[in-house]
Amino acid sequence: MAINHLLRPLAPISDSTWTLLDQEARDRLTPALGARKLVDFSGPHGWQHSATDLGRTATLADAPSEGVTGAQRRVLALVELRADFELALEELRDADRGAADPDLEPLDRAAHQIACAENIAVFRGLSGVIGGIAQATPHQPIQVGGTAGEYPGALAGAIGVLLDSGIGGPYGLALAGEQYRRIAASPAQGGYPLLEHVRKIIDGPIVWVPGVEGAVVLSMRGGDFLFESGQDLAIGYAAHDAKAVALYLQESFSFRVATPEAAVVLSA
Repeated sequence: MAINHLLRPLAPISDSTWTLLDQEARDRLTPALGARKLVDFSGPHGWQHSATDLGRTATLADAPSEGVTGAQRRVLALVELRADFELALEELRDADRGAADPDLEPLDRAAHQIACAENIAVFRGLSGVIGGIAQATPHQPIQVGGTAGEYPGALAGAIGVLLDSGIGGPYGLALAGEQYRRIAASPAQGGYPLLEHVRKIIDGPIVWVPGVEGAVVLSMRGGDFLFESGQDLAIGYAAHDAKAVALYLQESFSFRVATPEAAVVLSA
């Protein structure tokens, strides 16, 4: 029996129920991992992949010996994110019996939490570890008022800023939950739904990104925003007792902004 760091064979969970849990996690994570839909994704490269090569060096402060200089390769260490949760053993047994509605709400909540954390890392950064897109851009935020009807003008302004900086399209739009609902629910103006109007302006995807504040317009030409996955999101086993199983969702990744000028923040 092969065992890796996730320790899944040690859990009191049948193969069929593991399949159920993995599918439930995928169903919850896919719509919430909005940042991945807008940046370059590389990997997964595996749990043992620990750092991203930056292709740069730092000169050693002290020469190794007379007539010899030295340099150290620079890398970006991957971060690990983990969201713990518990599932009742009785619910897992019911799933084995064929129950169509086992209570997997703790897994659903953990999936949403870790998806938000990944989105935050990409757009807002992680202090001292990852610089986010909104932190890195040198462009001043474009203010958007309280009505959805102001978004087309703000988007056109943001794309103008990107074009003036030599940043081509197509462009994508990352929206916080409130902004996404506001635009999607806005009534048609002149017989044309606002959501479709926005889509034509940016010529790219409009993505719900939980964890993002306001909105971000960014180029999707490629090479500007780089996400490198070590271990992709997976469920691992921690412990169990007579009543519950302690599990977790875990991933490792790095993120870097190669072209800070390729994004503009829309401030609500």
